[in-house]
This record gives sequence, structure tokens and C-alpha cells, in this order.
Amino acid sequence: MERRNRLSRSRDFETVYRRGRSVATRFLILYWFPREAEADGAMRLGVAVPKKVGGAVARNKVKRQLKEAWRSLADVPAGNDYVLVARPGLPEAEEPRGFAWLEERVAEVLSKAALPAEGSARS
Repeated sequence: MERRNRLSRSRDFETVYRRGRSVATRFLILYWFPREAEADGAMRLGVAVPKKVGGAVARNKVKRQLKEAWRSLADVPAGNDYVLVARPGLPEAEEPRGFAWLEERVAEVLSKAALPAEGSARS
């Protein structure tokens, strides 16, 4: 994931948490916040994995997998900042089911958010 497409400052995470909207599924929470008009309307993603999910190695593995699953989604609306939060139990559920299952969970939380697709007008 390119640097310009990542949320990295705690201030950016806080803005998304406090001013954005959210949806949750059993294993993931998605927060999103529309950014003000900027030069490039690309979306930015931040991934948060709390310590309840596991140790540092487990958390970093989950972060890598979530970023890869997000990258595989083609219809993510641009112009928003997103924070994807893993919930406890995700690594244990993903391990026997595989990466395709994780991709489905990420797509599920995004579809539950019912965000308008890129280029479509809101009514």
C-alpha cells in the first residue's frame, strides 16, 4: 500500500473515529469519514489491531492480511478515510478457513456500510 494511501498519524485516526460513521460485524469494525476536497481524491486506510487480538506477531500478521484483503477490493469509494479495526477472535477464525474467508469478511463490512461506489451520485 502506497504511503499516500495510508493513515499514519494518530490525529487522522482520531478524526475518523470521532467525526466519522461506523459499522460492525462479528470480526471487523469499519469507520469512515469523507475528507475535505483535496488535490487527489484517493482513499486512505488505517488498520488497527488491539492487544486483545494477540501478541505483536499475531497483530502484525492480521494487519498485513487485512491490508492485502482491502487491496483486493475493486469498488472502494475514493475520497474517504477508512479505519478497519480487527476484533478479538479474528485470527483463530481465519486460520482454518484461509485468506479467501478474510477477504469475504472485509467485503462484508464494506457492503454493510452501504457506501456509494466511486463515481456514483448520492440521492
